[in-house]
Amino acid sequence: QVHVVESGGGLVQAGGSLRLSCSASGLTFSRYAMGWFRQAPGKEREFVAAISWSGGDLFYSDSVKGRFTVSRDNGKNTVYLQMNSLNAEDTAVYYCAVGPQWAYTEALKIMRNFGSWGQGTQVTVSS
Repeated sequence: QVHVVESGGGLVQAGGSLRLSCSASGLTFSRYAMGWFRQAPGKEREFVAAISWSGGDLFYSDSVKGRFTVSRDNGKNTVYLQMNSLNAEDTAVYYCAVGPQWAYTEALKIMRNFGSWGQGTQVTVSS
């Protein structure tokens, strides 16, 4: 059974930074693309960032491009989301999810392509 756990959320001032971590078990991690999504209060869940199985292809939403960086450490079965220059619009619950095996295309921006999800971690940016 696949188990996904996010960590690293918290309260940060506008302009600050946070790094989220996501560990996944119960799968051969290095074969799977991984994604980050977020859901703000009263809004639908949206794509934030994704990383291909190899780590060689990265995808970002327009709203976070240039501020957020996704990376992975296959030796630790962990994917990271470094978030810089945070603003109030980044306040949301952030979710990590397991994507398809061997995936590396723009399809990683589509939520329905992701399977196992974590419970989410809250990020709150104070202005």
